[in-house]
Amino acid sequence: MNILILNGSPRRNGNIARMLKAMREEAESRGMKVTSVCVADLRIMPCMGCMVCRKKLACVLPDDDAQRMLELIQGCDAWVIGAPCYWGNMPGQLKVMFDRIVYGMMGESPRGIPIPLHKGKRAILVSTCTTPFPFNILFNQTRGVIKALKEILKWSGFKVISTIEVGGTKQHAVSDKALERCRKVIRKL
Repeated sequence: MNILILNGSPRRNGNIARMLKAMREEAESRGMKVTSVCVADLRIMPCMGCMVCRKKLACVLPDDDAQRMLELIQGCDAWVIGAPCYWGNMPGQLKVMFDRIVYGMMGESPRGIPIPLHKGKRAILVSTCTTPFPFNILFNQTRGVIKALKEILKWSGFKVISTIEVGGTKQHAVSDKALERCRKVIRKL
């Protein structure tokens, strides 16, 4: 099985990175092929909103890491995405990536109805925030991130098999219990 792990946090060694590392180690120990990418390492120009990619199935902007990410997504069997909460949503650079690769995530019927291009693939979503539990969920902090990612993945055909939301990271780093939950969810793949 080919797993793609995307750290959507600009912090390469933060809580999201710790959680994704536990998942990567578990996957590798089970013989899965794992590719890990950190969004902070990517060079992706913002989308211009020209909509040409919808017709030509290619972006008009010069090649950058958006196309490389799309190739990795197309080649994976399962995708793990980790993203901290920024204003109740995913960090901007992660959103820019999704904007740039929309043509490779979902197609459109002649009437504009979305056509998922990744049917049968599975996804796991991970989010953290400083707002303590249960307010991280009640106030749509980590829940906002998960909701936004689920929306993108749903229209792309991915089936989200699990989500992990950790609040209160201002006072406490991600717990050993949360890290074990990360390992356990990989076993479901």
